[in-house]
Amino acid sequence: MVMTPLQLAGLRIVSGAAVLLMLAALRRTRWPREVSTWLHLAVTGLFLCTIPWTLFALAEQRISSALAGIGNASTPVFTVVLSMLFLRSDRVTARKLIAVVVGLIGVVVILQPWHAVGRPDPVGFAMVLGASSCYAIGWVYNRRYLGGRDLGGLAQPTVQLLLASAQMVVLYAVFSGLGFAPPVYQLSGTGHERLVGVLAILVLGIVGSGIATLLHYNVIRAAGPIIGTMVTYVIPVVAVLLGVVLLGERLQWPQLVGALLVMLAALVTQSWFLGRRKVAR
Repeated sequence: MVMTPLQLAGLRIVSGAAVLLMLAALRRTRWPREVSTWLHLAVTGLFLCTIPWTLFALAEQRISSALAGIGNASTPVFTVVLSMLFLRSDRVTARKLIAVVVGLIGVVVILQPWHAVGRPDPVGFAMVLGASSCYAIGWVYNRRYLGGRDLGGLAQPTVQLLLASAQMVVLYAVFSGLGFAPPVYQLSGTGHERLVGVLAILVLGIVGSGIATLLHYNVIRAAGPIIGTMVTYVIPVVAVLLGVVLLGERLQWPQLVGALLVMLAALVTQSWFLGRRKVAR
């Protein structure tokens, strides 16, 4: 690995923030004026960027990228649970409860607790579930506290990534001071490996973090956090295909069955939400 997980997450966030900041400057974006809005965006930056992207980098040292993608599909299930708990407009219904139960069963099947060997690393997969739950927390928080303050366009995603960049600097300084991270960015591997690794992380940051965050905000504005987090059930398909084709990864049948259950739970929540919107019209 060219960088440590903390370095990878930091470069990812900073490069994503940089591209959005440049776009915002070109469009002469109007920034939020209320201090409370910046504080709320600091919270969403923590739960949508800083914590989950660090956890994913740490997790993929212990589990395959395909399995990490499968775990990411649990985000809509966590979002439904948190929406029922903290959003007054979202009521508890039988369909949502069924979706949550099916999703939890899928997670258990993936972990295979009845097997002592051959199962996924529980710590690594727990990190992925923690990251997925952070996404849910971040979007539900965003809907509750920032739903009426959205300036549209680039303002919120840009500020969110800028504040997440500051958080990563502080986090890295703390870990470096405690001896858990090198005092400066130190790259490992040959010159070619370093170049390819840094370029790959920059692409991840610019496209997969900066541009993707902007597009995701547009989806959230149009359809809300539950539908917005539905994009995560596409991730397992892409992650498994790329993992198998490019990295030679292999999944056991319980992991595939569990992935189908988690994705089914996501689809159930989506059908509930779309049905609700149709009735509302």
